[in-house]
Amino acid sequence: MTELAPQELRVLVAVADTGGFSAAAAALGVSQSAVSHSVRGSEGKIGAVLFERGRTGASPTPAGERAVALGRRILRLYEVLGAEARGAARAPAGRGAVEGVLRVAAFRSAALHLLPPALERLAALHPGIRPEVRVVREIGAGTAGEVAAGRADLGIATLGAREDVPPGLLTGVLAEEAYALVHPAGHPDPKALPLLDWDENCGSYTRAWWRSQDWIPRATVKAEDDAMVLTMVGRGLGMAIMPELSLREAPDTVEITALGPRRPVRQVGYVTTTELASTLAVRALIRELRAEKA
Repeated sequence: MTELAPQELRVLVAVADTGGFSAAAAALGVSQSAVSHSVRGSEGKIGAVLFERGRTGASPTPAGERAVALGRRILRLYEVLGAEARGAARAPAGRGAVEGVLRVAAFRSAALHLLPPALERLAALHPGIRPEVRVVREIGAGTAGEVAAGRADLGIATLGAREDVPPGLLTGVLAEEAYALVHPAGHPDPKALPLLDWDENCGSYTRAWWRSQDWIPRATVKAEDDAMVLTMVGRGLGMAIMPELSLREAPDTVEITALGPRRPVRQVGYVTTTELASTLAVRALIRELRAEKA
């Protein structure tokens, strides 16, 4: 198989990101026929159909999704190569200056509480790094999926079973946090209240514990996120079972009760690709995230 050139990868990524050949052509500043020709050439080289064509646009096939994800990651390495080489040329004693864009994906409470102090220290030590942070819901592919798809260099994710992380990614634990019962302050029987929950809450690390608790009712409210759950609990609308990171912003109107020695515990960690794990910017951010844990 003939290898795809960087421009061919850019075309594949543009078609996937924009949802069509004409939109990709406009984004790249080329003709639609040039995009069509490039995609057909890439499909010929790979030996697989990469996009389903239709009147409403183009969508990646399973082969196309994999090709686009790897294409994004390869193109990102080209960018990192340039940034690290320029930094090495300017740094004394060959230590390498850390510079360039660093793309981070994180779920909401991690973006609020874990990332800011780490990014503050990172900026003080490496002012040449320009973080770009995206908040991603930790359901479905979640933040690990953003890394696997090449849209983020590093993700802060909830780490559960091994199968929750796409193959080819590296992970490391940053924190372990216990779940607790949160309920309206002063309520005499919080376990009798309706359950409030949100979609991101029940991961593989809590399912077995959750099923074994006969006192937990079916959720009557599914909120958009953990902040909404806390607000509702504070208004006396129910109780919730939440991890420590979410409870850092608990108002005075709620009370937090421990769930005992067998309480569920979740791991929060970083996810990155094998190829980006050794880059200066990713390594620098991991060091600062680990410093926050210490």
